[in-house]
Amino acid sequence: MKVLVLGGDGFCGWPTSLHLSDIGHDVTIVDNLSRREIDLELEVESLTPIRPIGERIRVWKELTGNEIDYVHLDLAREYDRLEALLRETQPDAIVHFGEQRAAPYSMRNATAKRYTVDNNVTGTHNVLCAIVQSGLDIALVHLGTMGVYGYGWSGSAPIPEGYLTVKVPTPDGDIEREILHPANPGSVYHLTKTLDQLLFAFYCANDQVRVTDLHQGIVWGTQTPQTALDERLINRFDYDGDYGTVLNRFLMQAAIGHPLTVHGTGGQTRAFIHIRDTVRCIQIALENPPERGDKPKVFNQVTETHRVRELAELISKITGAEIANLPNPRREAAENELNVSREHFLELGLNPTRLSEGLLEESRDVAVKYRDRADTTKIIARSVWRQGMETSPDLVKPQ
Repeated sequence: MKVLVLGGDGFCGWPTSLHLSDIGHDVTIVDNLSRREIDLELEVESLTPIRPIGERIRVWKELTGNEIDYVHLDLAREYDRLEALLRETQPDAIVHFGEQRAAPYSMRNATAKRYTVDNNVTGTHNVLCAIVQSGLDIALVHLGTMGVYGYGWSGSAPIPEGYLTVKVPTPDGDIEREILHPANPGSVYHLTKTLDQLLFAFYCANDQVRVTDLHQGIVWGTQTPQTALDERLINRFDYDGDYGTVLNRFLMQAAIGHPLTVHGTGGQTRAFIHIRDTVRCIQIALENPPERGDKPKVFNQVTETHRVRELAELISKITGAEIANLPNPRREAAENELNVSREHFLELGLNPTRLSEGLLEESRDVAVKYRDRADTTKIIARSVWRQGMETSPDLVKPQ
């Protein structure tokens, strides 16, 4: 299969590109390297050393004999080049990671908010337009987020995979309709993903574009079998307040002897998935595309759920790190439940990786190995959800 991986230099895109190449697909990475530019803006690097994209691709070929092509292209600003690329390469499928992915960064300031909307929504719409204008039957797999559903507002009822059956009262009695599950975004980033859903629904109905939308949980872990082959292929390990996902952030803090920073009560329940399962899910989605004329296929890309404070207690037990509570920069409930339906991937053969299966130690070892690269001034979250909210640079007394 010929596959374009949009955003293929990033945290999820790079290991996915290698995985797809490793199993025999013809992969082309399309990326404008904006995530590397944001590193410069925030003045913080990945804990792991990330080599230039050209070197990464050369090393992959040296080790495996597999070629990955690379095209530097901005999805949101270079539509004509994107359409020409589709006509030239004629891919069977597109995997779309090419969006600004951090909720805290999207709330950082007006510039970041506007960039997130301009980049994510325009980029996604350009991809859909280019597919239609190319005249090619390209299956699109998009990485969405569980955050489109919001957290906790549906109570203990399971969150279905994308769609909800509702009863509409009429003078002649109730009628049933299937609708997209109501969205409840908690940040500008999550807002863009909810807008993506509407774009997909329209283009599937109007132009018979084939779309699979993956509502993914928080990714933990760093390495896949492919990225672990050589240090020059290593994946990102973000730990800063804007891009560091919670479990990786805790592991890095423990590695350098820093208290584990829990925001608020830590009662937020979140969905999680290991990076190894992320790449497997992309493979499964590519192998099971919808038919032309189908509505968007929606999978909840989740393997387990945990409260944040429970994760902090687990890491504290393993490493001896203290736990410290900080003010929560987000506008969200102090406690929430999260019951997620995730049958589709299980039925299609996903064997989930759990926290209890040893890979937590692997991630801890990565954090320990590269701990000297950490900038402790970047650990505390500075981006707040509303003007006037404060986050203290000082830790409160550890528990």
